[in-house]
Amino acid sequence: MGMNYFTNPVIFVLDTFFSLYIGAVLLRFLLQWCRADFRNPISKFLIMLTHPPLKILRRFIPAIGNIDTSSLVLMMALQLLANGSLALLQGVTFSIGGLILTAFAQLIALLLNVFFYAVFARAMLSWLNPGTFSDISALLYSLTEPLLRTCRSALPNFGGLDLSVILVLMGIQLVEMLILPPLYQLASLIG
Repeated sequence: MGMNYFTNPVIFVLDTFFSLYIGAVLLRFLLQWCRADFRNPISKFLIMLTHPPLKILRRFIPAIGNIDTSSLVLMMALQLLANGSLALLQGVTFSIGGLILTAFAQLIALLLNVFFYAVFARAMLSWLNPGTFSDISALLYSLTEPLLRTCRSALPNFGGLDLSVILVLMGIQLVEMLILPPLYQLASLIG
């Protein structure tokens, strides 16, 4: 009983720590990829938070064009470490292949969630407080505009009504429904 009493809080703290830090690395990767303003206080915070491990990784892992591969490697390594640690604490056996595939699926889910909530938050800000500028709205614009612009160009003109937000949110949900279940199912079969 004593083991379970302390195991659950430890699992909660570890899971929360890993989730927040992986999210910070992902946001830094995405903001760098979309060339967001890194003078923004939020961007500066993400850089400060994620710089130490990335500085080390960048010595060995070069970027490929505009893609910061060291951030991708760090996210995958952290997700693998989180999943392995949590599985050991819970007494769950796992295979390396299943662990890798689960980590990959979780990172895709996180990416889709970041885009979903960023598009949703941008829409809410534009409806509730149109025309105002803030550090958050600037980053949301940088992050979501490429997706929304692509959808706007594919949609016919509805008399000034922008339906790109609805299309993007539906598209993200569809991708999530089509890609994630097979990945998780394959991971459970492997391991």
